[in-house]
Amino acid sequence: MTIESAPGSSESLGPKRSVSYFSNRYVLGLTITAGIGGLLFGYDTGVISGALLYIKDDFEVVSQNSFLQETIVSMALVGAMIGAAGGGLINDAYGRKRATVLADVVFTVGSLVMSAAPDPYVLIFGRFLVGLGIGVASVTAPVYIAEVSPSEIRGGLVGTNVLMITGGQFLSYLVNLAFTEVRGTWRWMLGVAALPAILQFLLMLLLPESPRWLYMKNEKAKAIAVLAKIYDPVRLEEEKDLLSVASVEDLEFENSVSYSDVFKSKEIRLAFFTGAGLQLFQQFTGINTVMYYSPTIVQMAGFSSNQLALLLSLIVAAMNAAGTIVGIYLIDRCGRRRLALTSLLGVIVSLFILSGAFLLQSSGASSGICSSFTTQGSCGGTNLGWFAVLGLVLYIAFFSPGMGPVPWAVNSEIYPEAYRGVCGGMSATVNWLSNLIVAQTFLSVVALVGTAGTFLILAGIAIVAFAFVIFFVPETKGLSFEQVERLWKDMAWGTGDSQQSLLSDEANP
Repeated sequence: MTIESAPGSSESLGPKRSVSYFSNRYVLGLTITAGIGGLLFGYDTGVISGALLYIKDDFEVVSQNSFLQETIVSMALVGAMIGAAGGGLINDAYGRKRATVLADVVFTVGSLVMSAAPDPYVLIFGRFLVGLGIGVASVTAPVYIAEVSPSEIRGGLVGTNVLMITGGQFLSYLVNLAFTEVRGTWRWMLGVAALPAILQFLLMLLLPESPRWLYMKNEKAKAIAVLAKIYDPVRLEEEKDLLSVASVEDLEFENSVSYSDVFKSKEIRLAFFTGAGLQLFQQFTGINTVMYYSPTIVQMAGFSSNQLALLLSLIVAAMNAAGTIVGIYLIDRCGRRRLALTSLLGVIVSLFILSGAFLLQSSGASSGICSSFTTQGSCGGTNLGWFAVLGLVLYIAFFSPGMGPVPWAVNSEIYPEAYRGVCGGMSATVNWLSNLIVAQTFLSVVALVGTAGTFLILAGIAIVAFAFVIFFVPETKGLSFEQVERLWKDMAWGTGDSQQSLLSDEANP
């Protein structure tokens, strides 16, 4: 997988180059290690959906209380929201490396607390701790990866973090299936999550800090030593020149950037609005509804067996991971904007299919079209259930290449260095807050308007998201951090043709 770069992107001082995702094992190693944070993120979102089926068996109070079920799922999101909000400040003050190590420690403690929980309330506390770790990691991993990546393949490498998220979800369903017949089922499901956190902790001790963070903190020699392992000598000089120019302005804000500063600058405000909007729509178009509650959705569709529900959810998770690989391939070729728009079109269609499947199942109208679904004399729920599962698979097939990686990739590259941690943390907080709202209300909304109505609402939100991308999301494919910063300034102050000129430069070496 090789991307050709040209003058006009970050390497405007040099000749046309070809850059492969696998051309530098050092960068790939940094990416994969940082991406373990994404694995933790994905594993937790996936494992709780299966574990909840068995937690209800162990704790009668949970099985009788849907609000308590939602709280067990959602408490990790509360922690993640707080962790993401504070994680931005931790990243800027102490660096990406220390933030990652801290996240690993907190996540490990939370996993052990969950596995030993004597009642659902201690379990909820463990979920909160795990969420804190995930929240910090969700801010740190994409920023760290973006800052060690050549701009030509930055989108794909940040997308690797999303692949780790989806891979973690897939792994969680394998673990769920593996422990279905083991004593202490859900305790094993939740406890083994500590293992990758411990692995990342040990590996991060051996890896360097982000070179851009080091440069901003005036540790230039350390920054250049890291950059020398990433770029060839000619490109290294170009990157040093870009960093020296960018750091002059960043150093002015090094000790003064706060949350309120984001809203004082028009271009930063515009960038944050775009990044936070993408994160919001990623959640409100329903992705974690599918991932958290996919076993429950499958059971709603007519499949009563816990094992069968988990197996079908495993297929959904596999589709999610496979689609993310497609997204990694396309994001630096087709661009972030086009990929998001295509993804949302497919999501809209898929959500209408899901809504229709559940509507037919719940209405008397289904009996009139029975012959379309079965050759037998009656129209069973399982036949329409397969139609619903088809809608879920199509949803994942469209969502995962586009709206999965694009929000994280865009947010990792659209903010100046001095604002990257704070804005990234605020944007991730929007993601987690949206995630929390969806997770905490999904079953209640289903009870109020039905499963068909719920998916219809999500389809309407996806239509709004499509319009948002058209009007507010610029293309950042192949642009350096410095060029992206200039793009926002030009958009904010009225020279809106800047985006077109930058992209034209890239296309015409």
